[in-house]
Amino acid sequence: MISGLKKSDYIPLIRRALAEDLGKNGDITSRSIFTGKEKAVFTLLAKDDGVLCGAEVFTEVFRRLDKKAKVEWYLKDGDSLAKGTVVARVSGKLVAILSGERTALNLVSHLSAVATKARRFARTAGDKPVVLDTRKTVPGLRMLQKYAVRTGGAMNHRIGLFDMILIKDNHVDAAGGIVTAVSRARKRWGNTFKIEVETRSLDEVRQALEAKADRIMLDNMDNAQMKKAVELIAGKAETEASGNMTLERLMTLGETGVDFVSFGELTHTVQVFDFSLKQESTE
Repeated sequence: MISGLKKSDYIPLIRRALAEDLGKNGDITSRSIFTGKEKAVFTLLAKDDGVLCGAEVFTEVFRRLDKKAKVEWYLKDGDSLAKGTVVARVSGKLVAILSGERTALNLVSHLSAVATKARRFARTAGDKPVVLDTRKTVPGLRMLQKYAVRTGGAMNHRIGLFDMILIKDNHVDAAGGIVTAVSRARKRWGNTFKIEVETRSLDEVRQALEAKADRIMLDNMDNAQMKKAVELIAGKAETEASGNMTLERLMTLGETGVDFVSFGELTHTVQVFDFSLKQESTE
Protein backbone atom coordinates (compact mmCIF):
# COMPACT_ATOMS: atom_id res chain seq x y z
CA MET A 1 0.00 0.00 0.00
CA ILE A 2 1.49 3.34 -1.08
CA SER A 3 1.39 6.08 1.51
CA GLY A 4 -0.90 8.58 -0.16
CA LEU A 5 -0.86 12.26 -0.90
CA LYS A 6 -2.75 15.03 0.81
CA LYS A 7 -4.58 17.55 -1.35
CA SER A 8 -2.42 20.26 0.20
CA ASP A 9 0.61 18.54 -1.37
CA TYR A 10 -0.51 19.32 -4.89
CA ILE A 11 -3.48 21.71 -5.18
CA PRO A 12 -1.44 24.88 -4.50
CA LEU A 13 1.12 23.67 -7.04
CA ILE A 14 -1.57 23.04 -9.67
CA ARG A 15 -3.01 26.51 -9.08
CA ARG A 16 0.41 28.10 -9.60
CA ALA A 17 1.15 25.97 -12.64
CA LEU A 18 -2.14 26.84 -14.34
CA ALA A 19 -1.77 30.52 -13.49
CA GLU A 20 1.72 30.46 -14.99
CA ASP A 21 0.48 28.87 -18.21
CA LEU A 22 -2.83 30.69 -18.65
CA GLY A 23 -1.94 34.15 -17.40
CA LYS A 24 -4.66 36.81 -17.54
CA ASN A 25 -5.95 35.92 -21.00
CA GLY A 26 -6.26 32.16 -20.72
CA ASP A 27 -5.67 29.81 -23.64
CA ILE A 28 -6.08 32.40 -26.38
CA THR A 29 -5.55 29.80 -29.13
CA SER A 30 -8.32 27.45 -28.02
CA ARG A 31 -10.65 30.29 -27.01
CA SER A 32 -10.35 31.86 -30.46
CA ILE A 33 -11.15 28.64 -32.33
CA PHE A 34 -13.85 27.06 -30.14
CA THR A 35 -16.98 28.41 -28.45
CA GLY A 36 -16.32 26.74 -25.09
CA LYS A 37 -19.43 24.58 -25.34
CA GLU A 38 -17.83 21.70 -27.24
CA LYS A 39 -17.30 18.42 -25.37
CA ALA A 40 -14.55 15.95 -26.10
CA VAL A 41 -12.94 12.68 -25.07
CA PHE A 42 -9.17 12.26 -25.02
CA THR A 43 -7.05 9.14 -24.52
CA LEU A 44 -3.91 9.05 -22.35
CA LEU A 45 -1.42 6.66 -23.90
CA ALA A 46 1.84 5.34 -22.45
CA LYS A 47 4.63 5.58 -24.99
CA ASP A 48 7.23 3.75 -22.93
CA ASP A 49 7.58 1.04 -20.28
CA GLY A 50 7.63 2.08 -16.63
CA VAL A 51 5.56 2.83 -13.53
CA LEU A 52 2.47 5.02 -13.32
CA CYS A 53 2.50 7.82 -10.76
CA GLY A 54 0.44 10.98 -10.43
CA ALA A 55 -3.07 9.89 -11.42
CA GLU A 56 -4.72 11.96 -8.69
CA VAL A 57 -2.70 15.03 -9.63
CA PHE A 58 -3.42 14.63 -13.35
CA THR A 59 -7.16 14.39 -12.67
CA GLU A 60 -7.18 17.48 -10.44
CA VAL A 61 -5.72 19.67 -13.22
CA PHE A 62 -8.78 19.12 -15.41
CA ARG A 63 -11.24 19.47 -12.55
CA ARG A 64 -9.77 22.87 -11.75
CA LEU A 65 -10.73 23.97 -15.26
CA ASP A 66 -13.98 22.03 -15.63
CA LYS A 67 -15.77 20.84 -12.48
CA LYS A 68 -17.65 18.24 -14.50
CA ALA A 69 -14.56 16.81 -16.19
CA LYS A 70 -14.11 13.06 -15.74
CA VAL A 71 -10.96 10.98 -15.87
CA GLU A 72 -11.47 7.24 -16.11
CA TRP A 73 -8.33 5.38 -15.05
CA TYR A 74 -7.58 1.83 -16.16
CA LEU A 75 -4.48 1.59 -13.96
CA LYS A 76 -3.50 3.00 -10.57
CA ASP A 77 -0.35 4.54 -9.16
CA GLY A 78 2.34 1.90 -8.78
CA ASP A 79 1.06 -0.25 -11.66
CA SER A 80 3.46 -1.19 -14.42
CA LEU A 81 3.08 0.58 -17.75
CA ALA A 82 3.79 -1.02 -21.11
CA LYS A 83 4.37 0.96 -24.27
CA GLY A 84 1.10 1.38 -26.16
CA THR A 85 -1.12 0.94 -23.09
CA VAL A 86 -4.25 3.11 -22.84
CA VAL A 87 -3.90 4.44 -19.30
CA ALA A 88 -6.95 6.71 -18.97
CA ARG A 89 -9.68 8.61 -20.78
CA VAL A 90 -10.46 12.26 -20.14
CA SER A 91 -13.89 13.64 -20.96
CA GLY A 92 -15.26 17.15 -20.54
CA LYS A 93 -15.19 20.57 -22.13
CA LEU A 94 -12.81 20.65 -25.07
CA VAL A 95 -11.29 24.04 -24.21
CA ALA A 96 -10.68 22.96 -20.61
CA ILE A 97 -8.90 19.79 -21.73
CA LEU A 98 -6.76 21.66 -24.23
CA SER A 99 -5.94 24.33 -21.65
CA GLY A 100 -4.90 21.85 -18.97
CA GLU A 101 -3.20 19.29 -21.20
CA ARG A 102 0.40 20.49 -20.82
CA THR A 103 0.24 21.05 -17.07
CA ALA A 104 -1.33 17.63 -16.49
CA LEU A 105 1.16 15.87 -18.75
CA ASN A 106 4.14 17.66 -17.24
CA LEU A 107 3.18 16.46 -13.78
CA VAL A 108 2.24 12.85 -14.54
CA SER A 109 5.24 12.46 -16.86
CA HIS A 110 7.72 13.68 -14.25
CA LEU A 111 6.24 11.70 -11.38
CA SER A 112 6.05 8.52 -13.45
CA ALA A 113 9.70 9.04 -14.42
CA VAL A 114 10.74 9.26 -10.76
CA ALA A 115 8.67 6.19 -9.86
CA THR A 116 10.12 4.26 -12.79
CA LYS A 117 13.68 5.05 -11.76
CA ALA A 118 12.97 4.28 -8.10
CA ARG A 119 11.60 0.85 -9.03
CA ARG A 120 14.63 0.03 -11.16
CA PHE A 121 16.98 0.92 -8.30
CA ALA A 122 14.92 -0.82 -5.62
CA ARG A 123 14.71 -4.04 -7.63
CA THR A 124 18.43 -3.95 -8.33
CA ALA A 125 19.17 -3.65 -4.60
CA GLY A 126 16.79 -6.41 -3.55
CA ASP A 127 16.14 -6.70 0.18
CA LYS A 128 19.34 -4.94 1.20
CA PRO A 129 20.51 -2.22 1.12
CA VAL A 130 17.27 -0.26 1.24
CA VAL A 131 17.24 2.46 -1.44
CA LEU A 132 16.54 5.99 -0.18
CA ASP A 133 16.03 9.35 -1.83
CA THR A 134 17.51 12.69 -0.64
CA ARG A 135 16.48 16.35 -0.32
CA LYS A 136 17.76 17.02 -3.84
CA THR A 137 14.27 17.78 -5.10
CA VAL A 138 12.77 20.54 -7.24
CA PRO A 139 11.57 23.36 -4.94
CA GLY A 140 7.81 23.11 -4.55
CA LEU A 141 7.71 19.53 -5.84
CA ARG A 142 9.25 17.73 -2.88
CA MET A 143 6.15 16.04 -1.50
CA LEU A 144 5.15 14.85 -4.96
CA GLN A 145 8.64 13.59 -5.78
CA LYS A 146 8.92 11.82 -2.42
CA TYR A 147 5.55 10.21 -3.10
CA ALA A 148 6.79 9.07 -6.51
CA VAL A 149 9.84 7.47 -4.91
CA ARG A 150 7.57 5.48 -2.57
CA THR A 151 5.33 4.58 -5.49
CA GLY A 152 8.32 3.05 -7.26
CA GLY A 153 9.19 0.92 -4.24
CA ALA A 154 12.11 2.84 -2.74
CA MET A 155 11.92 4.74 0.57
CA ASN A 156 12.19 8.33 1.71
CA HIS A 157 15.08 9.66 3.74
CA ARG A 158 14.07 12.67 5.85
CA ILE A 159 11.42 14.89 4.28
CA GLY A 160 13.14 18.13 5.25
CA LEU A 161 15.32 19.76 7.84
CA PHE A 162 12.56 19.39 10.43
CA ASP A 163 12.07 15.65 10.87
CA MET A 164 15.53 14.14 11.31
CA ILE A 165 18.91 15.40 12.51
CA LEU A 166 21.65 14.91 9.94
CA ILE A 167 25.02 16.18 11.12
CA LYS A 168 27.09 16.70 7.99
CA ASP A 169 30.71 17.64 7.44
CA ASN A 170 30.07 21.38 7.67
CA HIS A 171 28.30 20.94 11.01
CA VAL A 172 31.14 18.78 12.31
CA ASP A 173 33.87 21.15 11.18
CA ALA A 174 32.11 24.22 12.58
CA ALA A 175 31.32 22.52 15.90
CA GLY A 176 34.85 21.21 16.37
CA GLY A 177 34.07 17.50 16.11
CA ILE A 178 31.44 14.79 15.87
CA VAL A 179 31.13 14.13 19.59
CA THR A 180 30.55 17.81 20.34
CA ALA A 181 27.98 18.18 17.54
CA VAL A 182 26.00 15.09 18.58
CA SER A 183 26.15 16.08 22.26
CA ARG A 184 24.69 19.50 21.49
CA ALA A 185 21.93 17.99 19.36
CA ARG A 186 21.02 15.52 22.12
CA LYS A 187 21.01 18.26 24.71
CA ARG A 188 18.63 20.35 22.56
CA TRP A 189 16.27 17.61 21.35
CA GLY A 190 16.84 14.57 23.55
CA ASN A 191 15.58 11.47 21.75
CA THR A 192 12.80 13.26 19.90
CA PHE A 193 14.59 12.91 16.55
CA LYS A 194 16.87 10.26 15.11
CA ILE A 195 20.45 11.50 14.75
CA GLU A 196 22.52 10.59 11.72
CA VAL A 197 26.17 11.55 11.33
CA GLU A 198 28.07 11.83 8.06
CA THR A 199 31.54 10.27 8.29
CA ARG A 200 34.46 10.50 5.91
CA SER A 201 36.89 8.03 7.46
CA LEU A 202 37.07 5.08 9.83
CA ASP A 203 38.32 7.45 12.52
CA GLU A 204 35.14 9.50 12.15
CA VAL A 205 33.10 6.30 12.26
CA ARG A 206 34.68 5.58 15.65
CA GLN A 207 33.78 9.09 16.81
CA ALA A 208 30.17 8.63 15.68
CA LEU A 209 30.03 5.35 17.61
CA GLU A 210 31.44 7.07 20.69
CA ALA A 211 28.76 9.76 20.32
CA LYS A 212 26.09 7.03 20.02
CA ALA A 213 24.64 8.22 16.73
CA ASP A 214 21.52 6.37 15.57
CA ARG A 215 22.71 6.09 11.98
CA ILE A 216 26.17 6.53 10.50
CA MET A 217 26.51 7.72 6.92
CA LEU A 218 29.55 6.36 5.10
CA ASP A 219 30.27 9.15 2.66
CA ASN A 220 32.31 8.65 -0.50
CA MET A 221 33.88 5.42 0.74
CA ASP A 222 34.80 2.56 -1.55
CA ASN A 223 33.31 -0.86 -0.93
CA ALA A 224 36.31 -2.13 1.00
CA GLN A 225 36.22 0.86 3.36
CA MET A 226 32.46 0.47 3.82
CA LYS A 227 32.81 -3.20 4.68
CA LYS A 228 35.40 -2.35 7.34
CA ALA A 229 33.14 0.42 8.68
CA VAL A 230 30.13 -1.91 8.89
CA GLU A 231 32.23 -4.48 10.75
CA LEU A 232 33.44 -1.76 13.12
CA ILE A 233 29.90 -0.53 13.77
CA ALA A 234 28.76 -4.12 14.37
CA GLY A 235 25.06 -3.33 14.57
CA LYS A 236 25.45 -0.55 17.16
CA ALA A 237 23.99 1.93 14.66
CA GLU A 238 22.29 1.82 11.29
CA THR A 239 24.56 2.36 8.30
CA GLU A 240 24.00 4.32 5.11
CA ALA A 241 26.13 4.54 1.98
CA SER A 242 26.17 7.88 0.20
CA GLY A 243 28.21 9.74 -2.40
CA ASN A 244 29.31 8.52 -5.83
CA MET A 245 26.55 5.93 -5.87
CA THR A 246 25.45 4.52 -9.22
CA LEU A 247 23.09 1.81 -10.39
CA GLU A 248 26.08 -0.30 -11.42
CA ARG A 249 27.70 0.08 -8.02
CA LEU A 250 24.43 -0.73 -6.29
CA MET A 251 24.75 -4.28 -7.60
CA THR A 252 27.83 -4.81 -5.39
CA LEU A 253 26.81 -2.95 -2.24
CA GLY A 254 25.06 -5.93 -0.70
CA GLU A 255 28.43 -7.54 0.01
CA THR A 256 29.41 -4.63 2.29
CA GLY A 257 26.50 -5.25 4.67
CA VAL A 258 25.39 -1.62 4.63
CA ASP A 259 21.73 -1.09 5.62
CA PHE A 260 20.74 1.86 3.41
CA VAL A 261 21.98 3.66 0.32
CA SER A 262 20.84 7.13 -0.74
CA PHE A 263 20.62 8.46 -4.30
CA GLY A 264 20.04 12.10 -5.19
CA GLU A 265 19.50 11.10 -8.80
CA LEU A 266 16.18 9.44 -8.01
CA THR A 267 14.68 12.93 -8.05
CA HIS A 268 17.19 15.28 -9.65
CA THR A 269 18.15 13.31 -12.75
CA VAL A 270 15.28 11.57 -14.48
CA GLN A 271 14.24 11.19 -18.10
CA VAL A 272 10.67 12.38 -18.50
CA PHE A 273 8.25 9.51 -19.07
CA ASP A 274 6.57 9.77 -22.46
CA PHE A 275 2.77 10.02 -22.52
CA SER A 276 0.49 11.36 -25.22
CA LEU A 277 -2.99 12.80 -24.82
CA LYS A 278 -4.93 12.52 -28.07
CA GLN A 279 -8.47 13.41 -28.97
CA GLU A 280 -10.83 10.51 -29.44
CA SER A 281 -14.12 12.27 -30.20
CA THR A 282 -15.98 15.58 -29.93
CA GLU A 283 -19.61 16.53 -29.44
